[in-house]
Amino acid sequence: MSAVAESTARDTRARLPIRELRVGTVVAPIVFGVVVIGLWQLLVDQLDIEPFVIPAPSVIWEQVTTNQEFIVEGAKATGRNALLGLVGGAVVGILGALLSHAIRLLDQMAVPLVAAASVVPIVALAPVLYSMFGAAVETARIIVAGLAVSVPVYLNTLRGLRQVPAVQRDLMTAYAAKPSQVARTVTLPTAVPYLFTGLRIASSLAVISALIAEYFGGPRGGLGKSITTAASSSNYPLAWAYVFGAIVLGLVFYVVTLLVELWFSRHHPTP
Repeated sequence: MSAVAESTARDTRARLPIRELRVGTVVAPIVFGVVVIGLWQLLVDQLDIEPFVIPAPSVIWEQVTTNQEFIVEGAKATGRNALLGLVGGAVVGILGALLSHAIRLLDQMAVPLVAAASVVPIVALAPVLYSMFGAAVETARIIVAGLAVSVPVYLNTLRGLRQVPAVQRDLMTAYAAKPSQVARTVTLPTAVPYLFTGLRIASSLAVISALIAEYFGGPRGGLGKSITTAASSSNYPLAWAYVFGAIVLGLVFYVVTLLVELWFSRHHPTP
C-alpha cells in the first residue's frame, strides 16, 4: 500500500508545474529580507546616518502608511503604462519571432534591428518621444515600456521556436503532416516555456522602463514623477516610500506573470 501511495504522489508531482515546493525557497528569502532590514535599521540608528544619505526603514514605513493613497494612485498610473507596454511589446515580439522563424531572410534582416533596440538608452529616448507625441500624454512612456519588453520576448520566443527536436520534425514529416499541424502540435507547444521566460523578464522591465521614462517629463502622476518631486523638495523618506511602491508594483507584475505561466502549464502541459 505504501508503495502505491508513494507512486501516486510521485505521479501527482510530475503533473504539477512545480515539481516540488520546498520550504526553503519561501522561508529563506523572507529571513534574509528581515535580517537585511534589521541591520539597515541598526546601522542608521547607531551611526546616526542622515536621511539624505539613507533614511531608516521605520521612517520610510511611516511615510508609506501616511501617504498610502498617493502611492497607490502613482502605482496605478505607472502600472497602467507598464501594462500597456507589456501587452503591446509582447505582441510585437511574438509576431516578430513567428515571422523570423518562418522567413529566413527576415530573420537575418532583424538581427541588427533587434541588437540596436536592445541597447537604446531610455534616458535619451524618452525626451525625444515626448517631443514627438507631446508631454501631456502617456504615449511616450508606453512606447518606452513596449520597446523594453519586445526584445526579450522576441529573443526567447524565437529560441523556443527553434528548439523542436529533429526526431519530432522527422516524425511529423513521415506522417505527412501539414505545416499548420506541425506548428500547432509540436512547434508552438515547445516554444511556450521560452515565451513565458521572456514574459517574466519583460514584466519587470516594463515597470522599470515606465518608471524611468517618468523622470524626464510627461504628465504629472506616476511613481517616477513622485520620486523626483519628493527628492527635489528634500523629502527623502517620502521619496523612498515611493521607491517602495515601485518595488511592490514590479513584484506584482512578476508574480502575476508567473501565476499565469503555472496555470497555463497545468492546463496545457508541454508534450
